[in-house]
Amino acid sequence: LIFSLASVFATDPTPVVIWHGVGDTCCQPGSMGGMLQHVRDAIPGVYIYSIGLDPDPETDKHMSYLANMNDQVKRVCDWISADPKLPNGYNAIGASQGSQFLRAVAQRCPFPRMKTLLTLGGQHQGVYGFPDCYGDIALCDYIRYLLDEMAYVPYIQNTLVQAQYFHDSDDEEMYRNSSIFIAEINNELAMIEAYKTNLKSLDNLVLDVTVIPRESSWFGFYAEKNIDVIVPYNESILYKEDRIGLRTLDETGRLHFYTMHGKHMAYDWDILKQLIDLYFK
Repeated sequence: LIFSLASVFATDPTPVVIWHGVGDTCCQPGSMGGMLQHVRDAIPGVYIYSIGLDPDPETDKHMSYLANMNDQVKRVCDWISADPKLPNGYNAIGASQGSQFLRAVAQRCPFPRMKTLLTLGGQHQGVYGFPDCYGDIALCDYIRYLLDEMAYVPYIQNTLVQAQYFHDSDDEEMYRNSSIFIAEINNELAMIEAYKTNLKSLDNLVLDVTVIPRESSWFGFYAEKNIDVIVPYNESILYKEDRIGLRTLDETGRLHFYTMHGKHMAYDWDILKQLIDLYFK
């Protein structure tokens, strides 16, 4: 019997889970379909689970604006845990708001284990404003109005996705007490130790930047009541008190920062391939 030792020890590549951004869909050509193909090209034979909140692309896109993200993260956790291709763990790529949603998955749902999380233009400290909104301009304008005027009204918080990661630096107390998602996963009101423990279990947290403010992708944000001053990630309370394990990841060499130049979500595929080669293989 002749066989190859390479075939005995060969293993499938680590699966990849992807969550799209606002106004996008999970899998369509011209949407996330391009990213899926780039990942397949970079990792031949990889299994990819691209998250769609509904099988219908238009409904999936609609739910990137209108949904309760705590409910949706719970659904995604259930889907991931039930996927027979994922029990041994997976790497993850979050695009724009999909970044903080996948971070919530890492913090709330440790099984199966997320190994490396790569976030592209995420809003980890929230947004004070609204990044590029593609498609229906009237809808974008209306969302901006709601964020500026009523982001912390309970109905808006529970319904409008972007309100759930809106961070009003002019009223930090209101933000901490009213944000049902981003302040919660950042342990800014109550301290949930599991969030810290689970995020610290990542092999790597890789952060790429382009939002409002751009430093939010790197866990920085505006100083309270002063949008002319940015508090960098390592001077924030979140980091200094290690509230979600960010400082631990940094001090152990597992927190990595990158920049793709250009507009929000204008991917540089060469850089993306380099990051995949570095952290997903």
